[in-house]
Order: sequence, then structure tokens, then C-alpha cells
Amino acid sequence: MGLRMNSSQFNLGGKPFRILGGSLHYFRLPRAYWKDRMVKMKACGLNTLTVDVPWSLHQPEKGELHFQGSFDIEAFLHLAAEVGLWVILRPGPYIGSDLDLGGLPSWLLRDREMKLRTTYPGFIAAVNVYFDKLIPKVVPFQFRKGGPIIAVQVENKYGSHARDGNYMAFIKEALQERGISEVLLTSDNHEGLKYGGVQGDLVAVVREILRRGMSINLYMFHGGTNFGFMNGALANPSYKALVTSYDYDAPLSEAGDYTPKYHLLRDLLSNFNSEVLPEMSGLWWKEEYEAAILFQHLSLWDALPYTHEPFKSQFPVNMENLPVNNGNGQAYGYTLYETTIIRGGSLKSGRNIQDRALVFVNQSFIGIFHHRNVELAVPDGKEKRILSLLVENCGRVHYSNDMDNQRKGIVGNIILNNMPLRDFTIYSLDMSPDFIDRAPWKSVPNKPSFPGFFQGRLFVNGYPSDTFMKLPVIVFEEAEADFKIQFEDSPDLGMTVDI
Repeated sequence: MGLRMNSSQFNLGGKPFRILGGSLHYFRLPRAYWKDRMVKMKACGLNTLTVDVPWSLHQPEKGELHFQGSFDIEAFLHLAAEVGLWVILRPGPYIGSDLDLGGLPSWLLRDREMKLRTTYPGFIAAVNVYFDKLIPKVVPFQFRKGGPIIAVQVENKYGSHARDGNYMAFIKEALQERGISEVLLTSDNHEGLKYGGVQGDLVAVVREILRRGMSINLYMFHGGTNFGFMNGALANPSYKALVTSYDYDAPLSEAGDYTPKYHLLRDLLSNFNSEVLPEMSGLWWKEEYEAAILFQHLSLWDALPYTHEPFKSQFPVNMENLPVNNGNGQAYGYTLYETTIIRGGSLKSGRNIQDRALVFVNQSFIGIFHHRNVELAVPDGKEKRILSLLVENCGRVHYSNDMDNQRKGIVGNIILNNMPLRDFTIYSLDMSPDFIDRAPWKSVPNKPSFPGFFQGRLFVNGYPSDTFMKLPVIVFEEAEADFKIQFEDSPDLGMTVDI
């Protein structure tokens, strides 16, 4: 018998059971550290791990899904069982989780009529393909089959979205008809919860919840990192991209270190465990390495021939609808739009730049478009010149009623002197590492051109230790560079500010 509910109490296998849970995301953590974080979770007194499954990372293109390496969910579930943790699985398809588009793949937006998180046929068809591949992988890990999964969440916070009265029933049936038989649950905000939060010590809140005999889940127990471009963004009151760190002020830090909050929770939760808690495992050694000198340089303009084949279009085309990546469009990174102009004047974006653009004339920088700056002055000239707009996708909104409109790049007309620009050459710069090895790197000149890529090497004696990089080892710099990358044995997160 699986998980059963009786008012605020649970039973598991016919015995009273209290969920002492915490969230841990395999996709925000190198695979080599999965077990370390789980062991530390167990040693803190938790018995259940809650994990989200990011559709966008498992299926970046419509074709085959990826379940290898850092996306091997079966290996992750095996480890959870080995460590002795139960699992609450959150397979989506939408998970929110502060991810770009809430974990939905950007290629869905190639359909101009797309209505995300509804029973719109195009969305339903895509969900069915995804679940056909994902759900059979997790079904054998259910409690009734001897596995660690005791509950499965149906979508995420749909009550705050609520666009389609038939949608949640579809997702529930889609899970069950593919073999999910454990208890199903939902997660939602409530207006009362909006005003019910308290400030002060986390431990006092947890203590009171447990004193009343209820269960709990800590989001996040260990946050980890938004690698690459996978961070989401906020829509209200105005657009704001999220940072790549997902530390979340969690009991385990982004680097997997114990925090004061961890020690306090461990002391508290030891009173709610029938057995003595496992010993706390040792921490990974942090090393301060010698700085890596950036000795090679590649200007953006020299890199263009080694990226995707450029696309010519009379009108600007948004990132998702570019004819690249096997017809799946561009998900992340930058897109370069170039056209010819014959005069200067007033250049207006009309809020059609998503999300910011560096603007150049004949490769000379003239200004930036972003959500608050929508007009630039283009200097006069006597001959034809190339106007370039390097547009960055800073992250799609992960939670709002405007998710259907999260297309990036240039999404409408750009106006020069009241006339819309036409005849574009468009380059997709998704910053995948494929072109790095093929590109003609050169030694860093005294005055390198920007934007540009810089490359250096980190030398390590013996087995590599954890370290904190002040910058990644291959760097795309938009405007300036220090020509070296420093490595520290502790994080430098800047000044603490109360908001």
C-alpha cells in the first residue's frame, strides 16, 4: 500500500508517516555531486526528496529526448533509493522552477497560435510525445514496484494560471494511463498564503508545523546553479532576468557547504526521527588556483562564418522561428541582425527588441536598446553602411499569463526615420561549443575588438578540487575584458543588500 492521507496525517505502507522533504534538482548540479547532496539531506534528518523534471532540457528539439549524463533521471532515482530517500516526482510538463519558460521548450512558440498549458491541440500533441518517453522511465521506480517514488505532482500551480478547465484532467489522465499509480498531488498558491508569510528564523516555522503533526517540504534544500542560459525571468512589475545562481538561501549552499540554517534544522529534525541521524559527511576541498591568462582572442565578426549559416529575410524573424537546429529554431543566446542603411537619424525599437541589443554601425558601437531605452541616434554618413543589432535573450518569463508571448530576438519592426528596416541577414549565435574548435583563434592583441571571445587555460596539479571562478574559461565579452580569470577558494557574491 502506497502513500495514504488522513486529514493532515500520512500513512506509508500501512504505517504512520511524516514527509520531511526537501527539493533537489539534478539538472542544477553536476552528476558527480548528486550522491553527496543526497547524503547531506539524509544527515539533516529529511526522509523525502522532491525533484522537478525539466522538459526543455530533456527535449531541446522535437526529435529524440535526452536522458544521458546530467539528465539521467533513472540514475538519479537509483541513487535516491540507495541513500534511503523517498521521492516526490514533479514531471510537469510545466514546472516553473525559475527556468526559462518554466521548463517548457522554446520550439513550442514556433506555432504562432500556441496556447501553452491548455488543451490546445498543438500543446497536447507535444505533451503526449514527451510523456510517452519520460513516464515509462519513472514508472518502475514507484513505491508499489519497490521503488522510492511515493507521490507524483500534476503540473504546477495551475490554480494561479487557470486558463483551461479541462487541462488538469488531461494531465492527470495522461499520467495514469501511462502507468502512474501512486498518489497524485497538486501545488498551488492561495491568496491567503500570499499574505501569510512570516519573517524571522526558518526553524521556528518548521518547528510549529511539525509540532502540529504535519508534513513539510523545503524548497530548496539545495538550490544549485542555473547553468548556461537556462534561467527564467520575472514579468511584473517590469521585466527582470534572474541570476544564474540558484543558491536560494538554502540549508546547503550552492557549493554544497553546510550553513547555520542546516545545523539548526539538523538539531530540530533529530527530535522527529526515530533513529539516530547519520554522521555529517566531510566537505569538498576548495582550491585557490593560479589565475588563467586569456591568451587567445576571436572577435564576434570573425566568428560569424563558423556559426550557423546566415538567413536572409525581408523582415526581422524572431529567434524561435529561425530555420536552424533541425527546424527547431534558436532557444538561447544571441541573434545578430544586419541590414544596410544610407543615412543616420532616429532609430526606434518600439519595444520589439527582446530583451536587449547592442547596436553597431560598420562594427562601431553606438548604443543599447533595452526595455526602457527604445530610441537611439544613428550618426550621419555619406555611403551605405551596415547596421548591426546583436540581440540577447536574457531569459524567458517563467511564470505569468504572458508566457505565450515570450518570443525573443526582434519580434516586430525596427524604425529608422519613420521607415521600417528591411532586408536582413540574420545570424543565430546560440553559443553552443561546436564552433569554438573550428574558429580561427588569434593571440590577444594590445587592443582587442569587442564584442569578442577570449580563451585561456587552467592548470591543475593532481586531482582537481572545487574552485570558484570569477568568470568561465571561454568568455564572450561585450565591451571590455581583464584578460585573466581568477580562481578563489570562497565565493565573492558582492555586497549584501536588504531588499
